[in-house]
Amino acid sequence: MSNAPLMPKATAVWLVDSTSLTFSQIADFCHLHELEVKAIADGDAAQGIRGIDPVTMGQLSREEIERGEKDPAYRLKLQESKVRLPEVKKRKGPRYTPVSRRQDRPNAILWLVRNHPELKDSQIIRLVGTTKTTIEAIRERTHWNSANLTPMDPVTLGLCSQIDLDFEVARSAKDRPQVEEAESNQTLLPAETTTGAVPEPQEDTRDLRQQADDIDVNSVFAKLKQLKRDEDDED
Repeated sequence: MSNAPLMPKATAVWLVDSTSLTFSQIADFCHLHELEVKAIADGDAAQGIRGIDPVTMGQLSREEIERGEKDPAYRLKLQESKVRLPEVKKRKGPRYTPVSRRQDRPNAILWLVRNHPELKDSQIIRLVGTTKTTIEAIRERTHWNSANLTPMDPVTLGLCSQIDLDFEVARSAKDRPQVEEAESNQTLLPAETTTGAVPEPQEDTRDLRQQADDIDVNSVFAKLKQLKRDEDDED
């Protein structure tokens, strides 16, 4: 049996709102990162997720919560369920959605597209049992009821479980290419390269210029001497 509670994010939302437990205690019990619990408390994460009371679900006792509130170093222990659930066989193909819940699928798709853009269409289809055409219409705002759609958590709507959602999100994170790491390796040119002085001409270039100057000077003096000779001849 897993040591994590069912619907860990929803449980963390309830513990943040209803108890004085520390972020570290809640993160340890729900198997989440402490920063993620802090983001839930600040309203930056788990938006639209309704809190689940672990006491009513038989996963945590009131005495255990009070013990944790009195001692910040105490770690909550998951209460073992007395009900043995049969093992759920993995389902193949898209998820079947009851007729009463089908009208909520567009709202769930909109929530998934906004909060988890990394999910592929095939993953959204597995979660809420929709079609690729509907997903594209909601993404491009061409759905016939687009103006009236409201993003809603599919877990809260009962279209999928928190375990299935977390599994698909984790899978998409593994398949995502490490673009950030590649971009971080690119660096700017050093300042010496972009602001450095123009290099001095090479020695052979300076020699050629000096030779050209000498040739011009000699030709001028030669012309002057020739003019003086011509004047002496005329006299």
